[in-house]
Amino acid sequence: MQLIGPFSQILPLAGLPDKGPIRDEALQVIADGGALISDGTVVFDDYAKLKKANPSARLELVDEPQVLIPGFIDAHTHICFAGNRSRDYAMRIAGKSYLDIARAGGGIWDSVTKTREATVTELAENTVARANRHLQNGVTTIEVKSGYGLNAEDELKMLRAIRTAGLHTQATLIPTCLAAHMRPKDFDGDERAYLHWIINELLPLVKAEQLANRIDIFIEETAFSVEAARAFLPKTGMQITVHADQFSSGGAQVAVEMHALSADHLEASKEEDIRRLAASNTVAVVLPGASLGLGMHYAPARKLLNAGASVAIASDWNPGSAPMGDLLMQAAVLSAAEKLSTAEVLAGLTFRAAKALGMAMPAADLQAYPCKDHRDILYYQGSMKPVAVWKGGNRITIS
Repeated sequence: MQLIGPFSQILPLAGLPDKGPIRDEALQVIADGGALISDGTVVFDDYAKLKKANPSARLELVDEPQVLIPGFIDAHTHICFAGNRSRDYAMRIAGKSYLDIARAGGGIWDSVTKTREATVTELAENTVARANRHLQNGVTTIEVKSGYGLNAEDELKMLRAIRTAGLHTQATLIPTCLAAHMRPKDFDGDERAYLHWIINELLPLVKAEQLANRIDIFIEETAFSVEAARAFLPKTGMQITVHADQFSSGGAQVAVEMHALSADHLEASKEEDIRRLAASNTVAVVLPGASLGLGMHYAPARKLLNAGASVAIASDWNPGSAPMGDLLMQAAVLSAAEKLSTAEVLAGLTFRAAKALGMAMPAADLQAYPCKDHRDILYYQGSMKPVAVWKGGNRITIS
């Protein structure tokens, strides 16, 4: 048993709603608080009270002003990849279109080519390095997608690399099979034939090795159609998430119909899509990093919340549209643009993100910021980083 504190403030983020708006007044703020950790559970209360009631607890003293909050959960990333797409980015900011970049050899296929060339060891090392950077920044649980392999050998290689990476980082990695990222150029058949191949050839191998229990599909004019996705998803026998409404509408509707855990992106969602998501248990995962990287508008987070949806915020960290990977900065910038309360942002980075992954909040994953007032965390727009991170109650160290 250990007692950490005293903290200037502790925000447990408990007792808040899973869906809809949250006013800052609903936040529980414990002043001069302590965190009592035992066997992976945590109790937050007045530090002096906890110390008196638990005289045998091992003390971890905090002698500078700090604010303690739960660890963040990034519910949408692509951090298992090789190479980068800086050429794509330079072309994009110079005014080239998506098709111009693809014709020049860029886009997702460029990352597929580089990832296919990498070894499983190289991919695992890349994933560990990115996961550890996230962990240092307070992100203790990270969803990681495949989707740059797009054949049996390389999709399995990616998922094995994610599993290996999970053994070499203190962050929790949640694997997702995104073989339905795009129809590969070297596949001899149409979209339905490719999705049929995923179901009948790839997924049995994924399940046999227990590499993932989550499936994702990119529903878009340049990827897979609404009709093909509707036929594909029920046959996978896996937890469902969907790349939805990034450039055109339709994906969110499929996500709701399929009872998906989440619908991610939503920049192009229409009013009826917002209403459907709000009436469902599907979490709306917004990805401000992609909007920043592509120079496009944000997902309608404010409208989604006002309608009653559950909104999580994720980084979409990937080599193409969202290479930055700074979750807190992206969330802070989104909050200013979409007028999200501090409570809504913190909810979207913690327990609502956990809901998007179908998991409970890890009780003793915590992070502390060097300030007296929790409002400073978003005020500095991501430039303030945590000074301490705990995973399962253990303070993490990263060399």
